Amino acid sequence: MTVGKDVSALFPDVVNCMQTDNLELKKLVYLYLMNYAKSQPDMAIMAVNTFVKDCEDPNPLIRALAVRTMGCIRVDKITEYLCEPLRKCLKDEDPYVRKTAAVCVAKLHDINAQLVEDQGFLDTLKDLISDSNPMVVANAVAALSEIAESHPSSNLLDLNPQSINKLLTALNECTEWGQIFILDCLANYMPKDDREAQSICERVTPRLSHANSAVVLSAVKVLMKFMEMLSKDLDYYGTLLKKLAPPLVTLLSAEPELQYVALRNINLIVQKRPEILKHEMKVFFVKYNDPIYVKLEKLDIMIRLASQANIAQVLAELKEYATEVDVDFVRKAVRAIGRCAIKVEQSAERCVSTLLDLIQTKVNYVVQEAIVVIKDIFRKYPNKYESVIATLCENLDSLDEPEARAAMIWIVGEYAERIDNADELLESFLEGFHDESTQVQLQLLTAIVKLFLKKPTETQELVQQVLSLATQDSDNPDLRDRGYIYWRLLSTDPVAAKEVVLVEKPLISEETDLIEPTLLDELICYIGTLASVYHKPPSAFVEGSRGIVHKSLPPRTGSSESAESPDAAPSGAPPSEQPAVIPTQGDLLGDLLNLDLGPPVSGPPVATSSVQMGAVDLLGGGLDSLMGGTGFTAPSAVMPANLGPPPSGGLGDLFDLAGGVGTLSGSHVAPKTVWLPAMKAKGLEISGTFSRQVGAISMDLLLTNKALQVMSDFAIQFNRNSFGLAPAAPLQIHAPLAPNQTVEISLPLNTVGSVMKMDPLNNLQVAVKNNIDVFYFSTLYPLHILFVEDGKMERQMFLATWKDIPNENEAQFQIKDCPLSADAVSSKLQGSNIFTVAKRNVEGQDMLYQSLKLTNGIWVLAELRIQPGSPSFTLSLKCRAPEVSQYVYQAYETILKN
Repeated sequence: MTVGKDVSALFPDVVNCMQTDNLELKKLVYLYLMNYAKSQPDMAIMAVNTFVKDCEDPNPLIRALAVRTMGCIRVDKITEYLCEPLRKCLKDEDPYVRKTAAVCVAKLHDINAQLVEDQGFLDTLKDLISDSNPMVVANAVAALSEIAESHPSSNLLDLNPQSINKLLTALNECTEWGQIFILDCLANYMPKDDREAQSICERVTPRLSHANSAVVLSAVKVLMKFMEMLSKDLDYYGTLLKKLAPPLVTLLSAEPELQYVALRNINLIVQKRPEILKHEMKVFFVKYNDPIYVKLEKLDIMIRLASQANIAQVLAELKEYATEVDVDFVRKAVRAIGRCAIKVEQSAERCVSTLLDLIQTKVNYVVQEAIVVIKDIFRKYPNKYESVIATLCENLDSLDEPEARAAMIWIVGEYAERIDNADELLESFLEGFHDESTQVQLQLLTAIVKLFLKKPTETQELVQQVLSLATQDSDNPDLRDRGYIYWRLLSTDPVAAKEVVLVEKPLISEETDLIEPTLLDELICYIGTLASVYHKPPSAFVEGSRGIVHKSLPPRTGSSESAESPDAAPSGAPPSEQPAVIPTQGDLLGDLLNLDLGPPVSGPPVATSSVQMGAVDLLGGGLDSLMGGTGFTAPSAVMPANLGPPPSGGLGDLFDLAGGVGTLSGSHVAPKTVWLPAMKAKGLEISGTFSRQVGAISMDLLLTNKALQVMSDFAIQFNRNSFGLAPAAPLQIHAPLAPNQTVEISLPLNTVGSVMKMDPLNNLQVAVKNNIDVFYFSTLYPLHILFVEDGKMERQMFLATWKDIPNENEAQFQIKDCPLSADAVSSKLQGSNIFTVAKRNVEGQDMLYQSLKLTNGIWVLAELRIQPGSPSFTLSLKCRAPEVSQYVYQAYETILKN
């Protein structure tokens, strides 16, 4: 049987041997039954009586053996006979039998979950957590955890301080695998406060010195999780950081496979808390006999731990690695030098000279990696190290890898004005254009266009050659599209082309390969498991993610510095309401400006054009193609449903300053300014302003015809913008606009248009068409037109949200020359939907706590500090999208000073 031969024909004879008293023979018979019961279920029933009898045997080993085997026979007919013996064994006097029975419950649950629940085995299993024997406790925890994983909704492991105390007591006495089960269970517990978290950490810390590396990693997981709840000011916090380093270092003296698992986990720990291992750099230096997978992982951690204090040591080590024989390792070492330069600014010069030394070795793959890395250093420190370009150009002929060729072409194109023979260098690449990879072709196209914009007279033929190669002879759609865009830009508006192609590039950040914070928090909860080796959550690699619960770190209570988990609901808030109050998208503005966060807009769907304005500008033809002359249909009006007449309630209703949507006060409206002067629009002058009245946003326009001919067929369109502002109705001018005539129009707007982050954030690009031409202008709208009427937050929610938003998102501003009292300020701001949640007096200063909500669901919380008699106020703003704060402050200034 164990060598793969089928001996199922002997089933009846083997079953007859079950009655033996010889323990070794009985074990073999039971092993045979486990193997063949599935293929012969009818015969397996013959063995039931013997099982039942063996479960009452005076020898505890036989009782445990019987119940274990019955759990392993996955035959439905037998399971119902198993219940009675299992019930007895769960309450057996011998702990060995009880611990075996506990695991059997989990096996039985896998075969028939309903039966286990009906028979009350789960309650018995919960009682075993209080058992006097630590091994029974460990197995009960393991069984309950297993069952809970397959049924995430059932709250089986209902942990409380009392049961946690029992688990911690059992922790000291059970076997190593028992300790792992208990530690994993502790990691899922949420302490009620920082004191309880500290107490658990103190009792788990001794496990860090265990000989089994799995126990050490499980203990590290518990401590990393509960450290979130400890204040960084505590002495104990510092002690804990010191205690975590030695066990992690010890793991690196094991065999290579274990080292690799330890290093993958250390990589996560260093990203979360680099201070733990900041003094242990030498441990991660590579040994000559390390396997390549360990070397590469150590290299990664060295870069993460690199700082001004140890950079000299790290660079000396990396330079040594760059002369090794292993090609992959050398490449990674050269890249690491570049990453150090980008991470530690003070070391950049030393890194560049190290890279130049490596280029002088003329080893092909070292030179190519160095060039890729130097390109990134140029991006990080522009106009600093360009003196090395000459050295790089000497090595042009040796480049044969796409990434290195693309990097070199980028450098030549970017610094063409400093390289005398830049056109010759790029022309040499152009000879084999069709044989190059897409990456090189795209880079070459852009570089030659940059060169043309810098030296137009000398490179006209070259740019025409590359544009025709890219557009006519290429079948790559990306290359063709880029070629056509450059062609159209250069032929219609060279000035715009210069602004687009030669725009100043943003500096690159040092850690481009850091794991995204919310994913990192989740992976910290899986330290010591396969997820921590793959650096992926279980849902990414476990098939049919049944029973996978997304874990997250507890919210930090002691200190507000940590990156809090965005999923953690603020205390005091019912979880069901939470998304309506605080959008839980990440702090990136792109996510926060997502229109899905707002309430659904009632009204007919908006017909949006399929052609974006930006594309029209590039490809010529203006808005005619977009608006199709007379056939142009603007989006149908989408107006709030609450625009009916206010209910008659006398003056109380009219001056209801505390009212919600029904407020008639209206927000502050700025006077009209000229947006499009007549000189730029062939005689059409447009002045305007924005307003918000009773929940409706409008653009109030004044159109004046200063030309000598009649104007008609007006239409308007907005480009994509930060808040999705779009016309809610066509631009209706009923009669043609005669010369010297002026017409006033109020254009209703909605916020269901396309979204794109603008700079500045409140920039709005507008196109107006009439029978003469299409005219473009841009204007800045005041942010307070986007403050909605239901922006008043409850006090408890305000407090919880204020704490929940990280401190680094807070911005402070001064509002000067504003001699108003706190009450006057409050009522003035309320007119523009900035609501006072609470007011109190602290040491003679009036403090107003205010909230407002933007149309896309972003909440902004404010603290306004007013010193009676002083005309200056201090405004503190907190928001999950800190980019918005500057514009909210401008809105405060505008409203209060007008």
